[in-house]
Amino acid sequence: MHLTRFRINTHRVGARKLLSSPQVMHAAVMSSFAEVLPSDSNGPRVLWRVDRNDKAEVFLYIVSPVKPDLTHMVEQAGWPSTGTWQTYDYAPFLSRLSKGDTWQFRLTANPVHSIRRTPSEPTKVTAHVTPRHQIGWLLKRQESAGFRVVEKSEEQRRLPEGDEYELIVRDRRNSAFHKSGSARSGGRQGGGERRKPVSLTTATFDGRLEVTDPEALRRTLTAGLGRGKAYGCGLMTLAPGR
Repeated sequence: MHLTRFRINTHRVGARKLLSSPQVMHAAVMSSFAEVLPSDSNGPRVLWRVDRNDKAEVFLYIVSPVKPDLTHMVEQAGWPSTGTWQTYDYAPFLSRLSKGDTWQFRLTANPVHSIRRTPSEPTKVTAHVTPRHQIGWLLKRQESAGFRVVEKSEEQRRLPEGDEYELIVRDRRNSAFHKSGSARSGGRQGGGERRKPVSLTTATFDGRLEVTDPEALRRTLTAGLGRGKAYGCGLMTLAPGR
């Protein structure tokens, strides 16, 4: 597995086009590989995420089974003369994960749940839209994903309720786009034919976790968490904790 980071030049028209649509970014990411890679499996696959740290500091992260070639993205949305990307071998880091380790983490996800207004109705997938419900979505999945979000001590909590965890939700977004049927984006229809509109609600989680099941966490880091993985959701990254 490989972890790649690419800084996007937000002043370029091509960059604004990529950032305007998860479908367009997905197609660009998948075009970084000479062969068609898995994008709809439960195992290691191509995951990506856009981090908007500042208006002029936007990064694209990619986790993939093979190294990507982002030359086309540098030409379209980078600095062709001086810019490049960095790709790291992810396997040594993944192999060192141990139970009890603590890490800072970031995850952009598509928090959803299934609802039914009447017993006779089929269930409908609906997005969680409030931070409280989005945090609840993540907490329900932490055990099976191989980690637990670290709880704050009583002294650290600023509120009597809703401030129990070292976790914040930020950069919540709603987007709508048409899913392309092109082969490179995993569709079955050719010629870039459009399908029905797709609505996507995303939230970015920043927090601190403790590893509870290293093998399960490795699966989470390489296979993603939740839905919408083709559209920039599900990629969790770790950094040294305090």
